[in-house]
Amino acid sequence: MAEIRVENLHKAFGTFTAVRDSTFTVRNGDFFCLLGPSGCGKTTTLRMIAGLELPTSGRILLGKEDVTFKQASARDIAFVFQLFALYPHMNVRANISYPLRSQGMVRSEVQRRVEEAARTLRITHLLDHPVSGLSSGDRQRVALGRAIVREPLAFLMDEPLGALDAEFRELMCGELRALHDRLGATTVYVTHDQLEAMSMADTIAVMNQGVIEQLGSPQEIYDRPASLFVADFIGSPPMNLLRFEGKVGRGDRSVRVGGAEIAVPELHEDAAPGELVLGVRPEHVRLNGDAPYRARVIDSEYLGTTQIVTLASADGAGLKARLPSDFAVQAGDHVGLTFHADKLSLFDGRSGRALQTRLHAEAARG
Repeated sequence: MAEIRVENLHKAFGTFTAVRDSTFTVRNGDFFCLLGPSGCGKTTTLRMIAGLELPTSGRILLGKEDVTFKQASARDIAFVFQLFALYPHMNVRANISYPLRSQGMVRSEVQRRVEEAARTLRITHLLDHPVSGLSSGDRQRVALGRAIVREPLAFLMDEPLGALDAEFRELMCGELRALHDRLGATTVYVTHDQLEAMSMADTIAVMNQGVIEQLGSPQEIYDRPASLFVADFIGSPPMNLLRFEGKVGRGDRSVRVGGAEIAVPELHEDAAPGELVLGVRPEHVRLNGDAPYRARVIDSEYLGTTQIVTLASADGAGLKARLPSDFAVQAGDHVGLTFHADKLSLFDGRSGRALQTRLHAEAARG
């Protein structure tokens, strides 16, 4: 396996820019997810790494080799697509072995690699079955087997679980991550599904309109979103975003929202006066009758062990709280809200950029 380095990668189709000056490194053995909504540039980025698209500018290095303008066939990678792209007239064994046979590999080595891949994927009993009769999950395993037998430097996967139903998708997420760990593979995985990315990735690059908004571990991205887009895109429900006018500066430990003073992590930078945004995850909202920040309960959604309570604050903001399911609350209740100060984020409302706090500095050191 090998490291993948992407340097100032740019791709334009006429006047439309699909990917804008992306730079990142996929460490050797890393499970790296490109995450974002449709049209954000994640698949175009993956196709450039694979050699299926040529960049307008920038460099791509696979290991120490510059492969920027090499054809896909000259790059030691394996690509797994959303649509399984299996050969329907061949059985499972023939499908998995096809890339090796097309290279003229000796039969004994082909057989060894196919059987090893089948054992890894637990489909040895299916090797002589036609692919047309397989379930979606087994067909995806066959597609993965065809990639594994090549023993490439890196695996590239473009929404490989998108055609599966929800139950199979959850099962395959666990199996894909376990497979990655067994192989010690370098994997670049594209998805629009944050649950897939959060459950499998070592590192996530969140993309929006061709730009990488944030690069980090799942926990870093969830706890400390770098922009309003990331805050709103990651999480279910997403982060509550409370907009207010004010001025904050280095050393401040509180902000005034809706007439209430709210404690925040110590700021490590100054922000120009204007619109600011306070971000709080639903699980960090607490209902407290005496708290000065007031809201009215709109409704509650029961989720078994928890409930999602929708609220409207006195200053007109809508927000959600994740509470224990046995917490007594009903529509129409007037309540006070408190927030877990060390879990809050502050954003510049004009640029959408997160303001640096003590917690950002501690995370950078840690």
